[in-house]
Amino acid sequence: MTDLIAELELQEKELVFDRFDHADAWRLGTRITEIAQTAGHGVGIDIRRPGLILFRAALPGITPDQEVWIARKAALVLRMETSSALVDARFTAAGIDAAGSGWLGDEYAITGGSFPIRVRGVGVVAAATASGLSSQDDHDLIVDGIRSFLAERA
Repeated sequence: MTDLIAELELQEKELVFDRFDHADAWRLGTRITEIAQTAGHGVGIDIRRPGLILFRAALPGITPDQEVWIARKAALVLRMETSSALVDARFTAAGIDAAGSGWLGDEYAITGGSFPIRVRGVGVVAAATASGLSSQDDHDLIVDGIRSFLAERA
């Protein structure tokens, strides 16, 4: 579990934006959507700030349930300012059942698939989320999209 936590922490240190605006949200969301379509994934993709959805895609195969999971995963990232996969890994390693203990309410999902959009010198400004695959695959889809987006921008 410590290897997983270290890997997830490294992703967050590496995948930092110099800037992020509404146009960037559209381009990033489109990039993640293209990766998902190429792989044939039926997922929902969402990029949001608190109170504002910046990008949304619903690919064939998504169910209404994914809408709820997207909102709950993104809420966790925006509250904890770290990926939902990292929150899950840290709680699991510590033996904490945060959801079961009532520490976090039903509006949060402690499972992989949402990643913080962190701007250098600013902090977390948004969350990019996927739902429809396994937690790990949702996480990997978002990370792959962000990594590709940042590599192109560099």
